[in-house]
Amino acid sequence: MAEPQDYTGQKPAWCPGCGNFQILKVFRDTMAGTGLEPHELVLVSGIGQAGKFPHYTRANVFNGLHGRTIPVATAVKLVNHDLNVVAVAGDGDCYGEGGNHLIHAMRRNIGIKVFVHNNQIYGLTKGQASPTTGEGVVTKTQPFGVLLEALNPMALAVALDAGFVARSFSGDREHLGQMMQAALAHDGFALLDIFQPCVVFNKVNTAAWYKEHTYHLPEGHDPADREAAFRLAMSDGEKIPLGVIYKNSRAPLEKLQPVIAGREPLVRQEFDFDAAVAEVDRFY
Repeated sequence: MAEPQDYTGQKPAWCPGCGNFQILKVFRDTMAGTGLEPHELVLVSGIGQAGKFPHYTRANVFNGLHGRTIPVATAVKLVNHDLNVVAVAGDGDCYGEGGNHLIHAMRRNIGIKVFVHNNQIYGLTKGQASPTTGEGVVTKTQPFGVLLEALNPMALAVALDAGFVARSFSGDREHLGQMMQAALAHDGFALLDIFQPCVVFNKVNTAAWYKEHTYHLPEGHDPADREAAFRLAMSDGEKIPLGVIYKNSRAPLEKLQPVIAGREPLVRQEFDFDAAVAEVDRFY
């Protein structure tokens, strides 16, 4: 059985105090707790501080282009749906450059898990506003303050009927581990938004700020109630809810796609070249 150290890769080069360290620690513990071995996991990322996550994790990893995390993860899952595929991205990487891919992954309900490190700023590129930066926040490239309303990823996900929608905070390790476990166990697409402080470029949303402005959802919340979930997702005010906001039981794409549904993964299916050519010829 795998231990947390079995998932240990290179030594992290994040800034001291970065919330990514806590996310990495919880991720290793969670993966070991699932009983999965490192070779049964595929970890995909794009560019950014969160994008360095695969460097620091021992598993099958792919570090791709900025905003293109989800297409790679989707391809991996369709080629070998037996694998556990986790896409890791920052708020800029996923909600900015990769926003269109996120929307359609939620529509498809492809069985990948997307863990977003949301520090509400662009950390790697030195502090520009990201899609989740609060309105009015002054940054290097917004000296008069951010003029746009911040993107609400939880409301977007519920509106698009995403399979699993949850939020946690890097400073609450126990809760974060629970949310990771729930996302990994979900049969279909899962979005886990993880608040984390950026100690260098975001002086507004600090660890203390998140602790003061977040709360755990009460036990009575029914995540299957989409209307109630949307109201919660829209309540990003003084107090922001943490927990499983919404989930449904839609069948994931890999269980609907005839080529792989109930069959061996593509990587293990035999390929008959002559039969394939004959099939193509039928359409011409």
